[in-house]
Amino acid sequence: MPATTLSKTAAHDPRVFDLDQQSLRELNQALHNLAPGSNETAWEVLNPKGSHSVAVGVDQPVAIDVRGSVGYYCGGMNSGSTITVHGSAGPGVGENMMSGSITVKGDASQYAGATGKGGLLVIEGNASSRCGISMKGIDIVVHGNIGHMSAFMAQSGNLVVLGDAGDALGDSIYEARLFVRGKVDSLGADCIAKEMRAEHLDLLQGLLDRAGVTGVKSSEFKRYGSARTLYNFNIDNADAY
Repeated sequence: MPATTLSKTAAHDPRVFDLDQQSLRELNQALHNLAPGSNETAWEVLNPKGSHSVAVGVDQPVAIDVRGSVGYYCGGMNSGSTITVHGSAGPGVGENMMSGSITVKGDASQYAGATGKGGLLVIEGNASSRCGISMKGIDIVVHGNIGHMSAFMAQSGNLVVLGDAGDALGDSIYEARLFVRGKVDSLGADCIAKEMRAEHLDLLQGLLDRAGVTGVKSSEFKRYGSARTLYNFNIDNADAY
């Protein structure tokens, strides 16, 4: 690896990868090679220019700042790292993430946080369609709006939307909790509005705090979830399957 393309001046300084000079494969391989307890805890990625699969499969508690927008699957399968995208993200950001956090300073394309099993995904702009599809324990906080079919078949976890939600929110939802501050164009099959009890207000406030949301109260949101009518096949509900 050419010394001129990698900057590491001190243990506490970030290790810098410039994707104009180094390959994405080199970046991801270096992240995968990290040993437990490594002192290389801060990383900076320059000139991503919409590159796909940036920082995929990281499994160490490191901080990664991506200085620009990324393509699809950024931070996929993240396990313990803190990733910040200083731009927007393409489809599937945080797909199947296990733990840690990902923050997108701009907008996110479709199926953000898909199948995520844990961790926190924060989108400070808007998210497109199918946000949180088949989520399995991840927490997702969107400062803006989300598109249609979001939280489709969402199994567990929390989706928080400060703006509006598109059509068919929570279609075929299981036990995930959806909190929307704005309007919902329509609810999907088996998704209904539910009571906001004290435990939900406390849970939501904690998520807002973790996501850096200020000036917004949990009492301003409505909760949506499963009516549990599709858990077992019923011929009367055949059209909804």
